[in-house]
Amino acid sequence: MKTADLYIRVSTDEQADKGYSQRNQEEMLRKFCGLNDIQIRDVIYEDYSAKTFNRPQWKRILLNLKRFKNKTDLVLFTKWDRFSRNAGDAYQMINLLRKLGVEPQAIEQPLDLSIPENKMMLAFYLAAPEVENDRRALNTMHGMRRARKEGRYMGTAPFGYMNKTKDDGRKFIMINENQAILVRWAFHEIAKQLFNTESVYFLAKKKGITLTKSGFWIMLKNPLYCGKIYVPKYKDENSCFVTGQHDAIISEDLFYKVQDVLEGRARVYRPKVQTIEEFPLRGFFLCPKCSKKLTASKCKGRSKYYYYYHCENSCGYRINSENANEMFIDNLKKFAPEPAVKKLYTSLILESYKNNTNAAKNEKGELLTQISNYEKRLSNARELLVTSQIDVDDYQKMKTEYGQILNRLEIQLKNISDDKQSIEGLLKMGIDRLMQVNFAYTNTNLSEAREIIGLIYPENFTFRNNHFQTARVNEIASRIYLINNELEDKKNGTKEDFSSLSRRVTSTGFKPVTS
Repeated sequence: MKTADLYIRVSTDEQADKGYSQRNQEEMLRKFCGLNDIQIRDVIYEDYSAKTFNRPQWKRILLNLKRFKNKTDLVLFTKWDRFSRNAGDAYQMINLLRKLGVEPQAIEQPLDLSIPENKMMLAFYLAAPEVENDRRALNTMHGMRRARKEGRYMGTAPFGYMNKTKDDGRKFIMINENQAILVRWAFHEIAKQLFNTESVYFLAKKKGITLTKSGFWIMLKNPLYCGKIYVPKYKDENSCFVTGQHDAIISEDLFYKVQDVLEGRARVYRPKVQTIEEFPLRGFFLCPKCSKKLTASKCKGRSKYYYYYHCENSCGYRINSENANEMFIDNLKKFAPEPAVKKLYTSLILESYKNNTNAAKNEKGELLTQISNYEKRLSNARELLVTSQIDVDDYQKMKTEYGQILNRLEIQLKNISDDKQSIEGLLKMGIDRLMQVNFAYTNTNLSEAREIIGLIYPENFTFRNNHFQTARVNEIASRIYLINNELEDKKNGTKEDFSSLSRRVTSTGFKPVTS
């Protein structure tokens, strides 16, 4: 009497749990064994795809066949597509089984493989399901590509979105507002360039982002968040971006600013900040001896920790962080406007704004010139292709490069505002905050404090002989500092410059003549 292992396979978990395929296969196999006087040694259930033999239960079969050699004569299954849907792998596995003394056999498609002509039928039985698989995969790929071209996102919704289904059964993604708030925050923080990407990731984790570090990086590079769907290159079709049917979480302008930061095209001083509150100046502070950026660390004393900014070079410079922070705050107070001239600042800035409303028009003109220039370059590239002076690959590279540049220029053009409406309310709020700049620095969180530093000091600074030094200060802050200095010596408000006053002496009689 021959002994057989019954192999029962379905494609998905749903078929294994809810379908009748497994029970039907087992019933047919048991009936076949009963009619042919075959003893059943083991019944194996599988719910993996037959594209490869990398299946848990099939590995168990092979292990048992090797361990209990000559204990099993047959491996039975209903059809050859239950055994494999890959002809090449199937031939190798058949040879392996026959070396172990085991014959694979499909009860509904029986073949005597000792007859050479039957191998042709075996090839057909194995190739047919493989062709079916390939056709199904190709149709699926074309369908997904068509969906992307129409702006529909396919797959599990990324962080910030959630999957939904319309009444007609079509699936789509919509914004998950609780997560979208964190996504917006992360993009804005990267664009500010106050911290490097890793530091922003750790801050985002504290706020509730559940992504891994690599997932966070993928999120920052994903155009889906600005409303675009990426369609990859396929055969003769070039890769491209299409406008998605979903709502964008961030603007295209912000997305491309972040890409510039990530790719190193923007000026970045983003330090790694991990020792948080004690070192707000880290990344802005230069060594007065060697002009390298100072790092920061803490060292333990007898009863407490001491915090220092220090240089990692051989110069050995270091300064107590508490003293440095206090000197910085004292210097920051110089840029707080005097309350008495609040109205003056408001009127001067408003007048300057109104006199320069054509700045947006000038910027638009420059962008339009650049757009026209790149369109001409693209047209010239087409002419070179037509006249066979360049090949198709070179033209495609130029088209892709110029297309990306044109897309960004058009986004910048769209985001320029030449609105001349009143800004009094916004200006008043800004002046009020400027009046409290030193308090805003000391009473805010680290991220906002560092933003204040970056706004006032566009370039790095240092301390020499306990005096604050920097190469450049924000122009508005510099003017405020000069005005404050001028006002210090004025006690009665008299104009210091007398050149515009009259030099004529009053006539006799207006007041007594003095001797």
